[in-house]
Amino acid sequence: MATLAHLRVAPRVHGGRKRANRSMVEVKAGAQALPALPFRVGHGFDLHRLEPGLPFIIGGVKLEHDRGCAAHSDGDVLLHCVVDSILGALGLPDIGQLFPDNDPQWKGASSDVFMREAVRRMKDMGYRVGNIDCTIILQRPKFSPVKEQVKRNLCELLECAPEAVNVKAKTHEKVDSLGENRSVAAHTVVLLIHAPEEPSPQP
Repeated sequence: MATLAHLRVAPRVHGGRKRANRSMVEVKAGAQALPALPFRVGHGFDLHRLEPGLPFIIGGVKLEHDRGCAAHSDGDVLLHCVVDSILGALGLPDIGQLFPDNDPQWKGASSDVFMREAVRRMKDMGYRVGNIDCTIILQRPKFSPVKEQVKRNLCELLECAPEAVNVKAKTHEKVDSLGENRSVAAHTVVLLIHAPEEPSPQP
């Protein structure tokens, strides 16, 4: 399988302090670049335990709840899921490889750092989001009060129109850890369209 020879994480500044240092992930030295397919489809999935006393953040929005996601970063299950769907569509390493949970530089990191890196890689490879469909699975609290804000955040991070983004939430009918309010999960499916930037006209 063809892969990129080198993958670089650009440093970001978030919330007034640097969240990431420049790092390098070696994939396969000398490997060829991925072919420029007209479309690419990716699927993402993520799940986090819910524990008392932690912030509960979905799509960059804090929900009022008595528990939140146990995670190395901010535990934003939706943004992690979207990142993995984009990386998967591009055939790149997943979020756990690019931002490992044993690396102290990602401790408490805001997940929009991961999103912006995934979008940068997508654009560098000549793709844009055609559309994305997201499903969040949680028993409590109600998601509808923050749904539109989450959608706006995704549109901004993905640099796409509202018509290209769909977000919905389902309960788990009180079944297993999701239905018992002990975890939260998300699925996403993304369609990427090959649309390389046109070169600037020569004077």
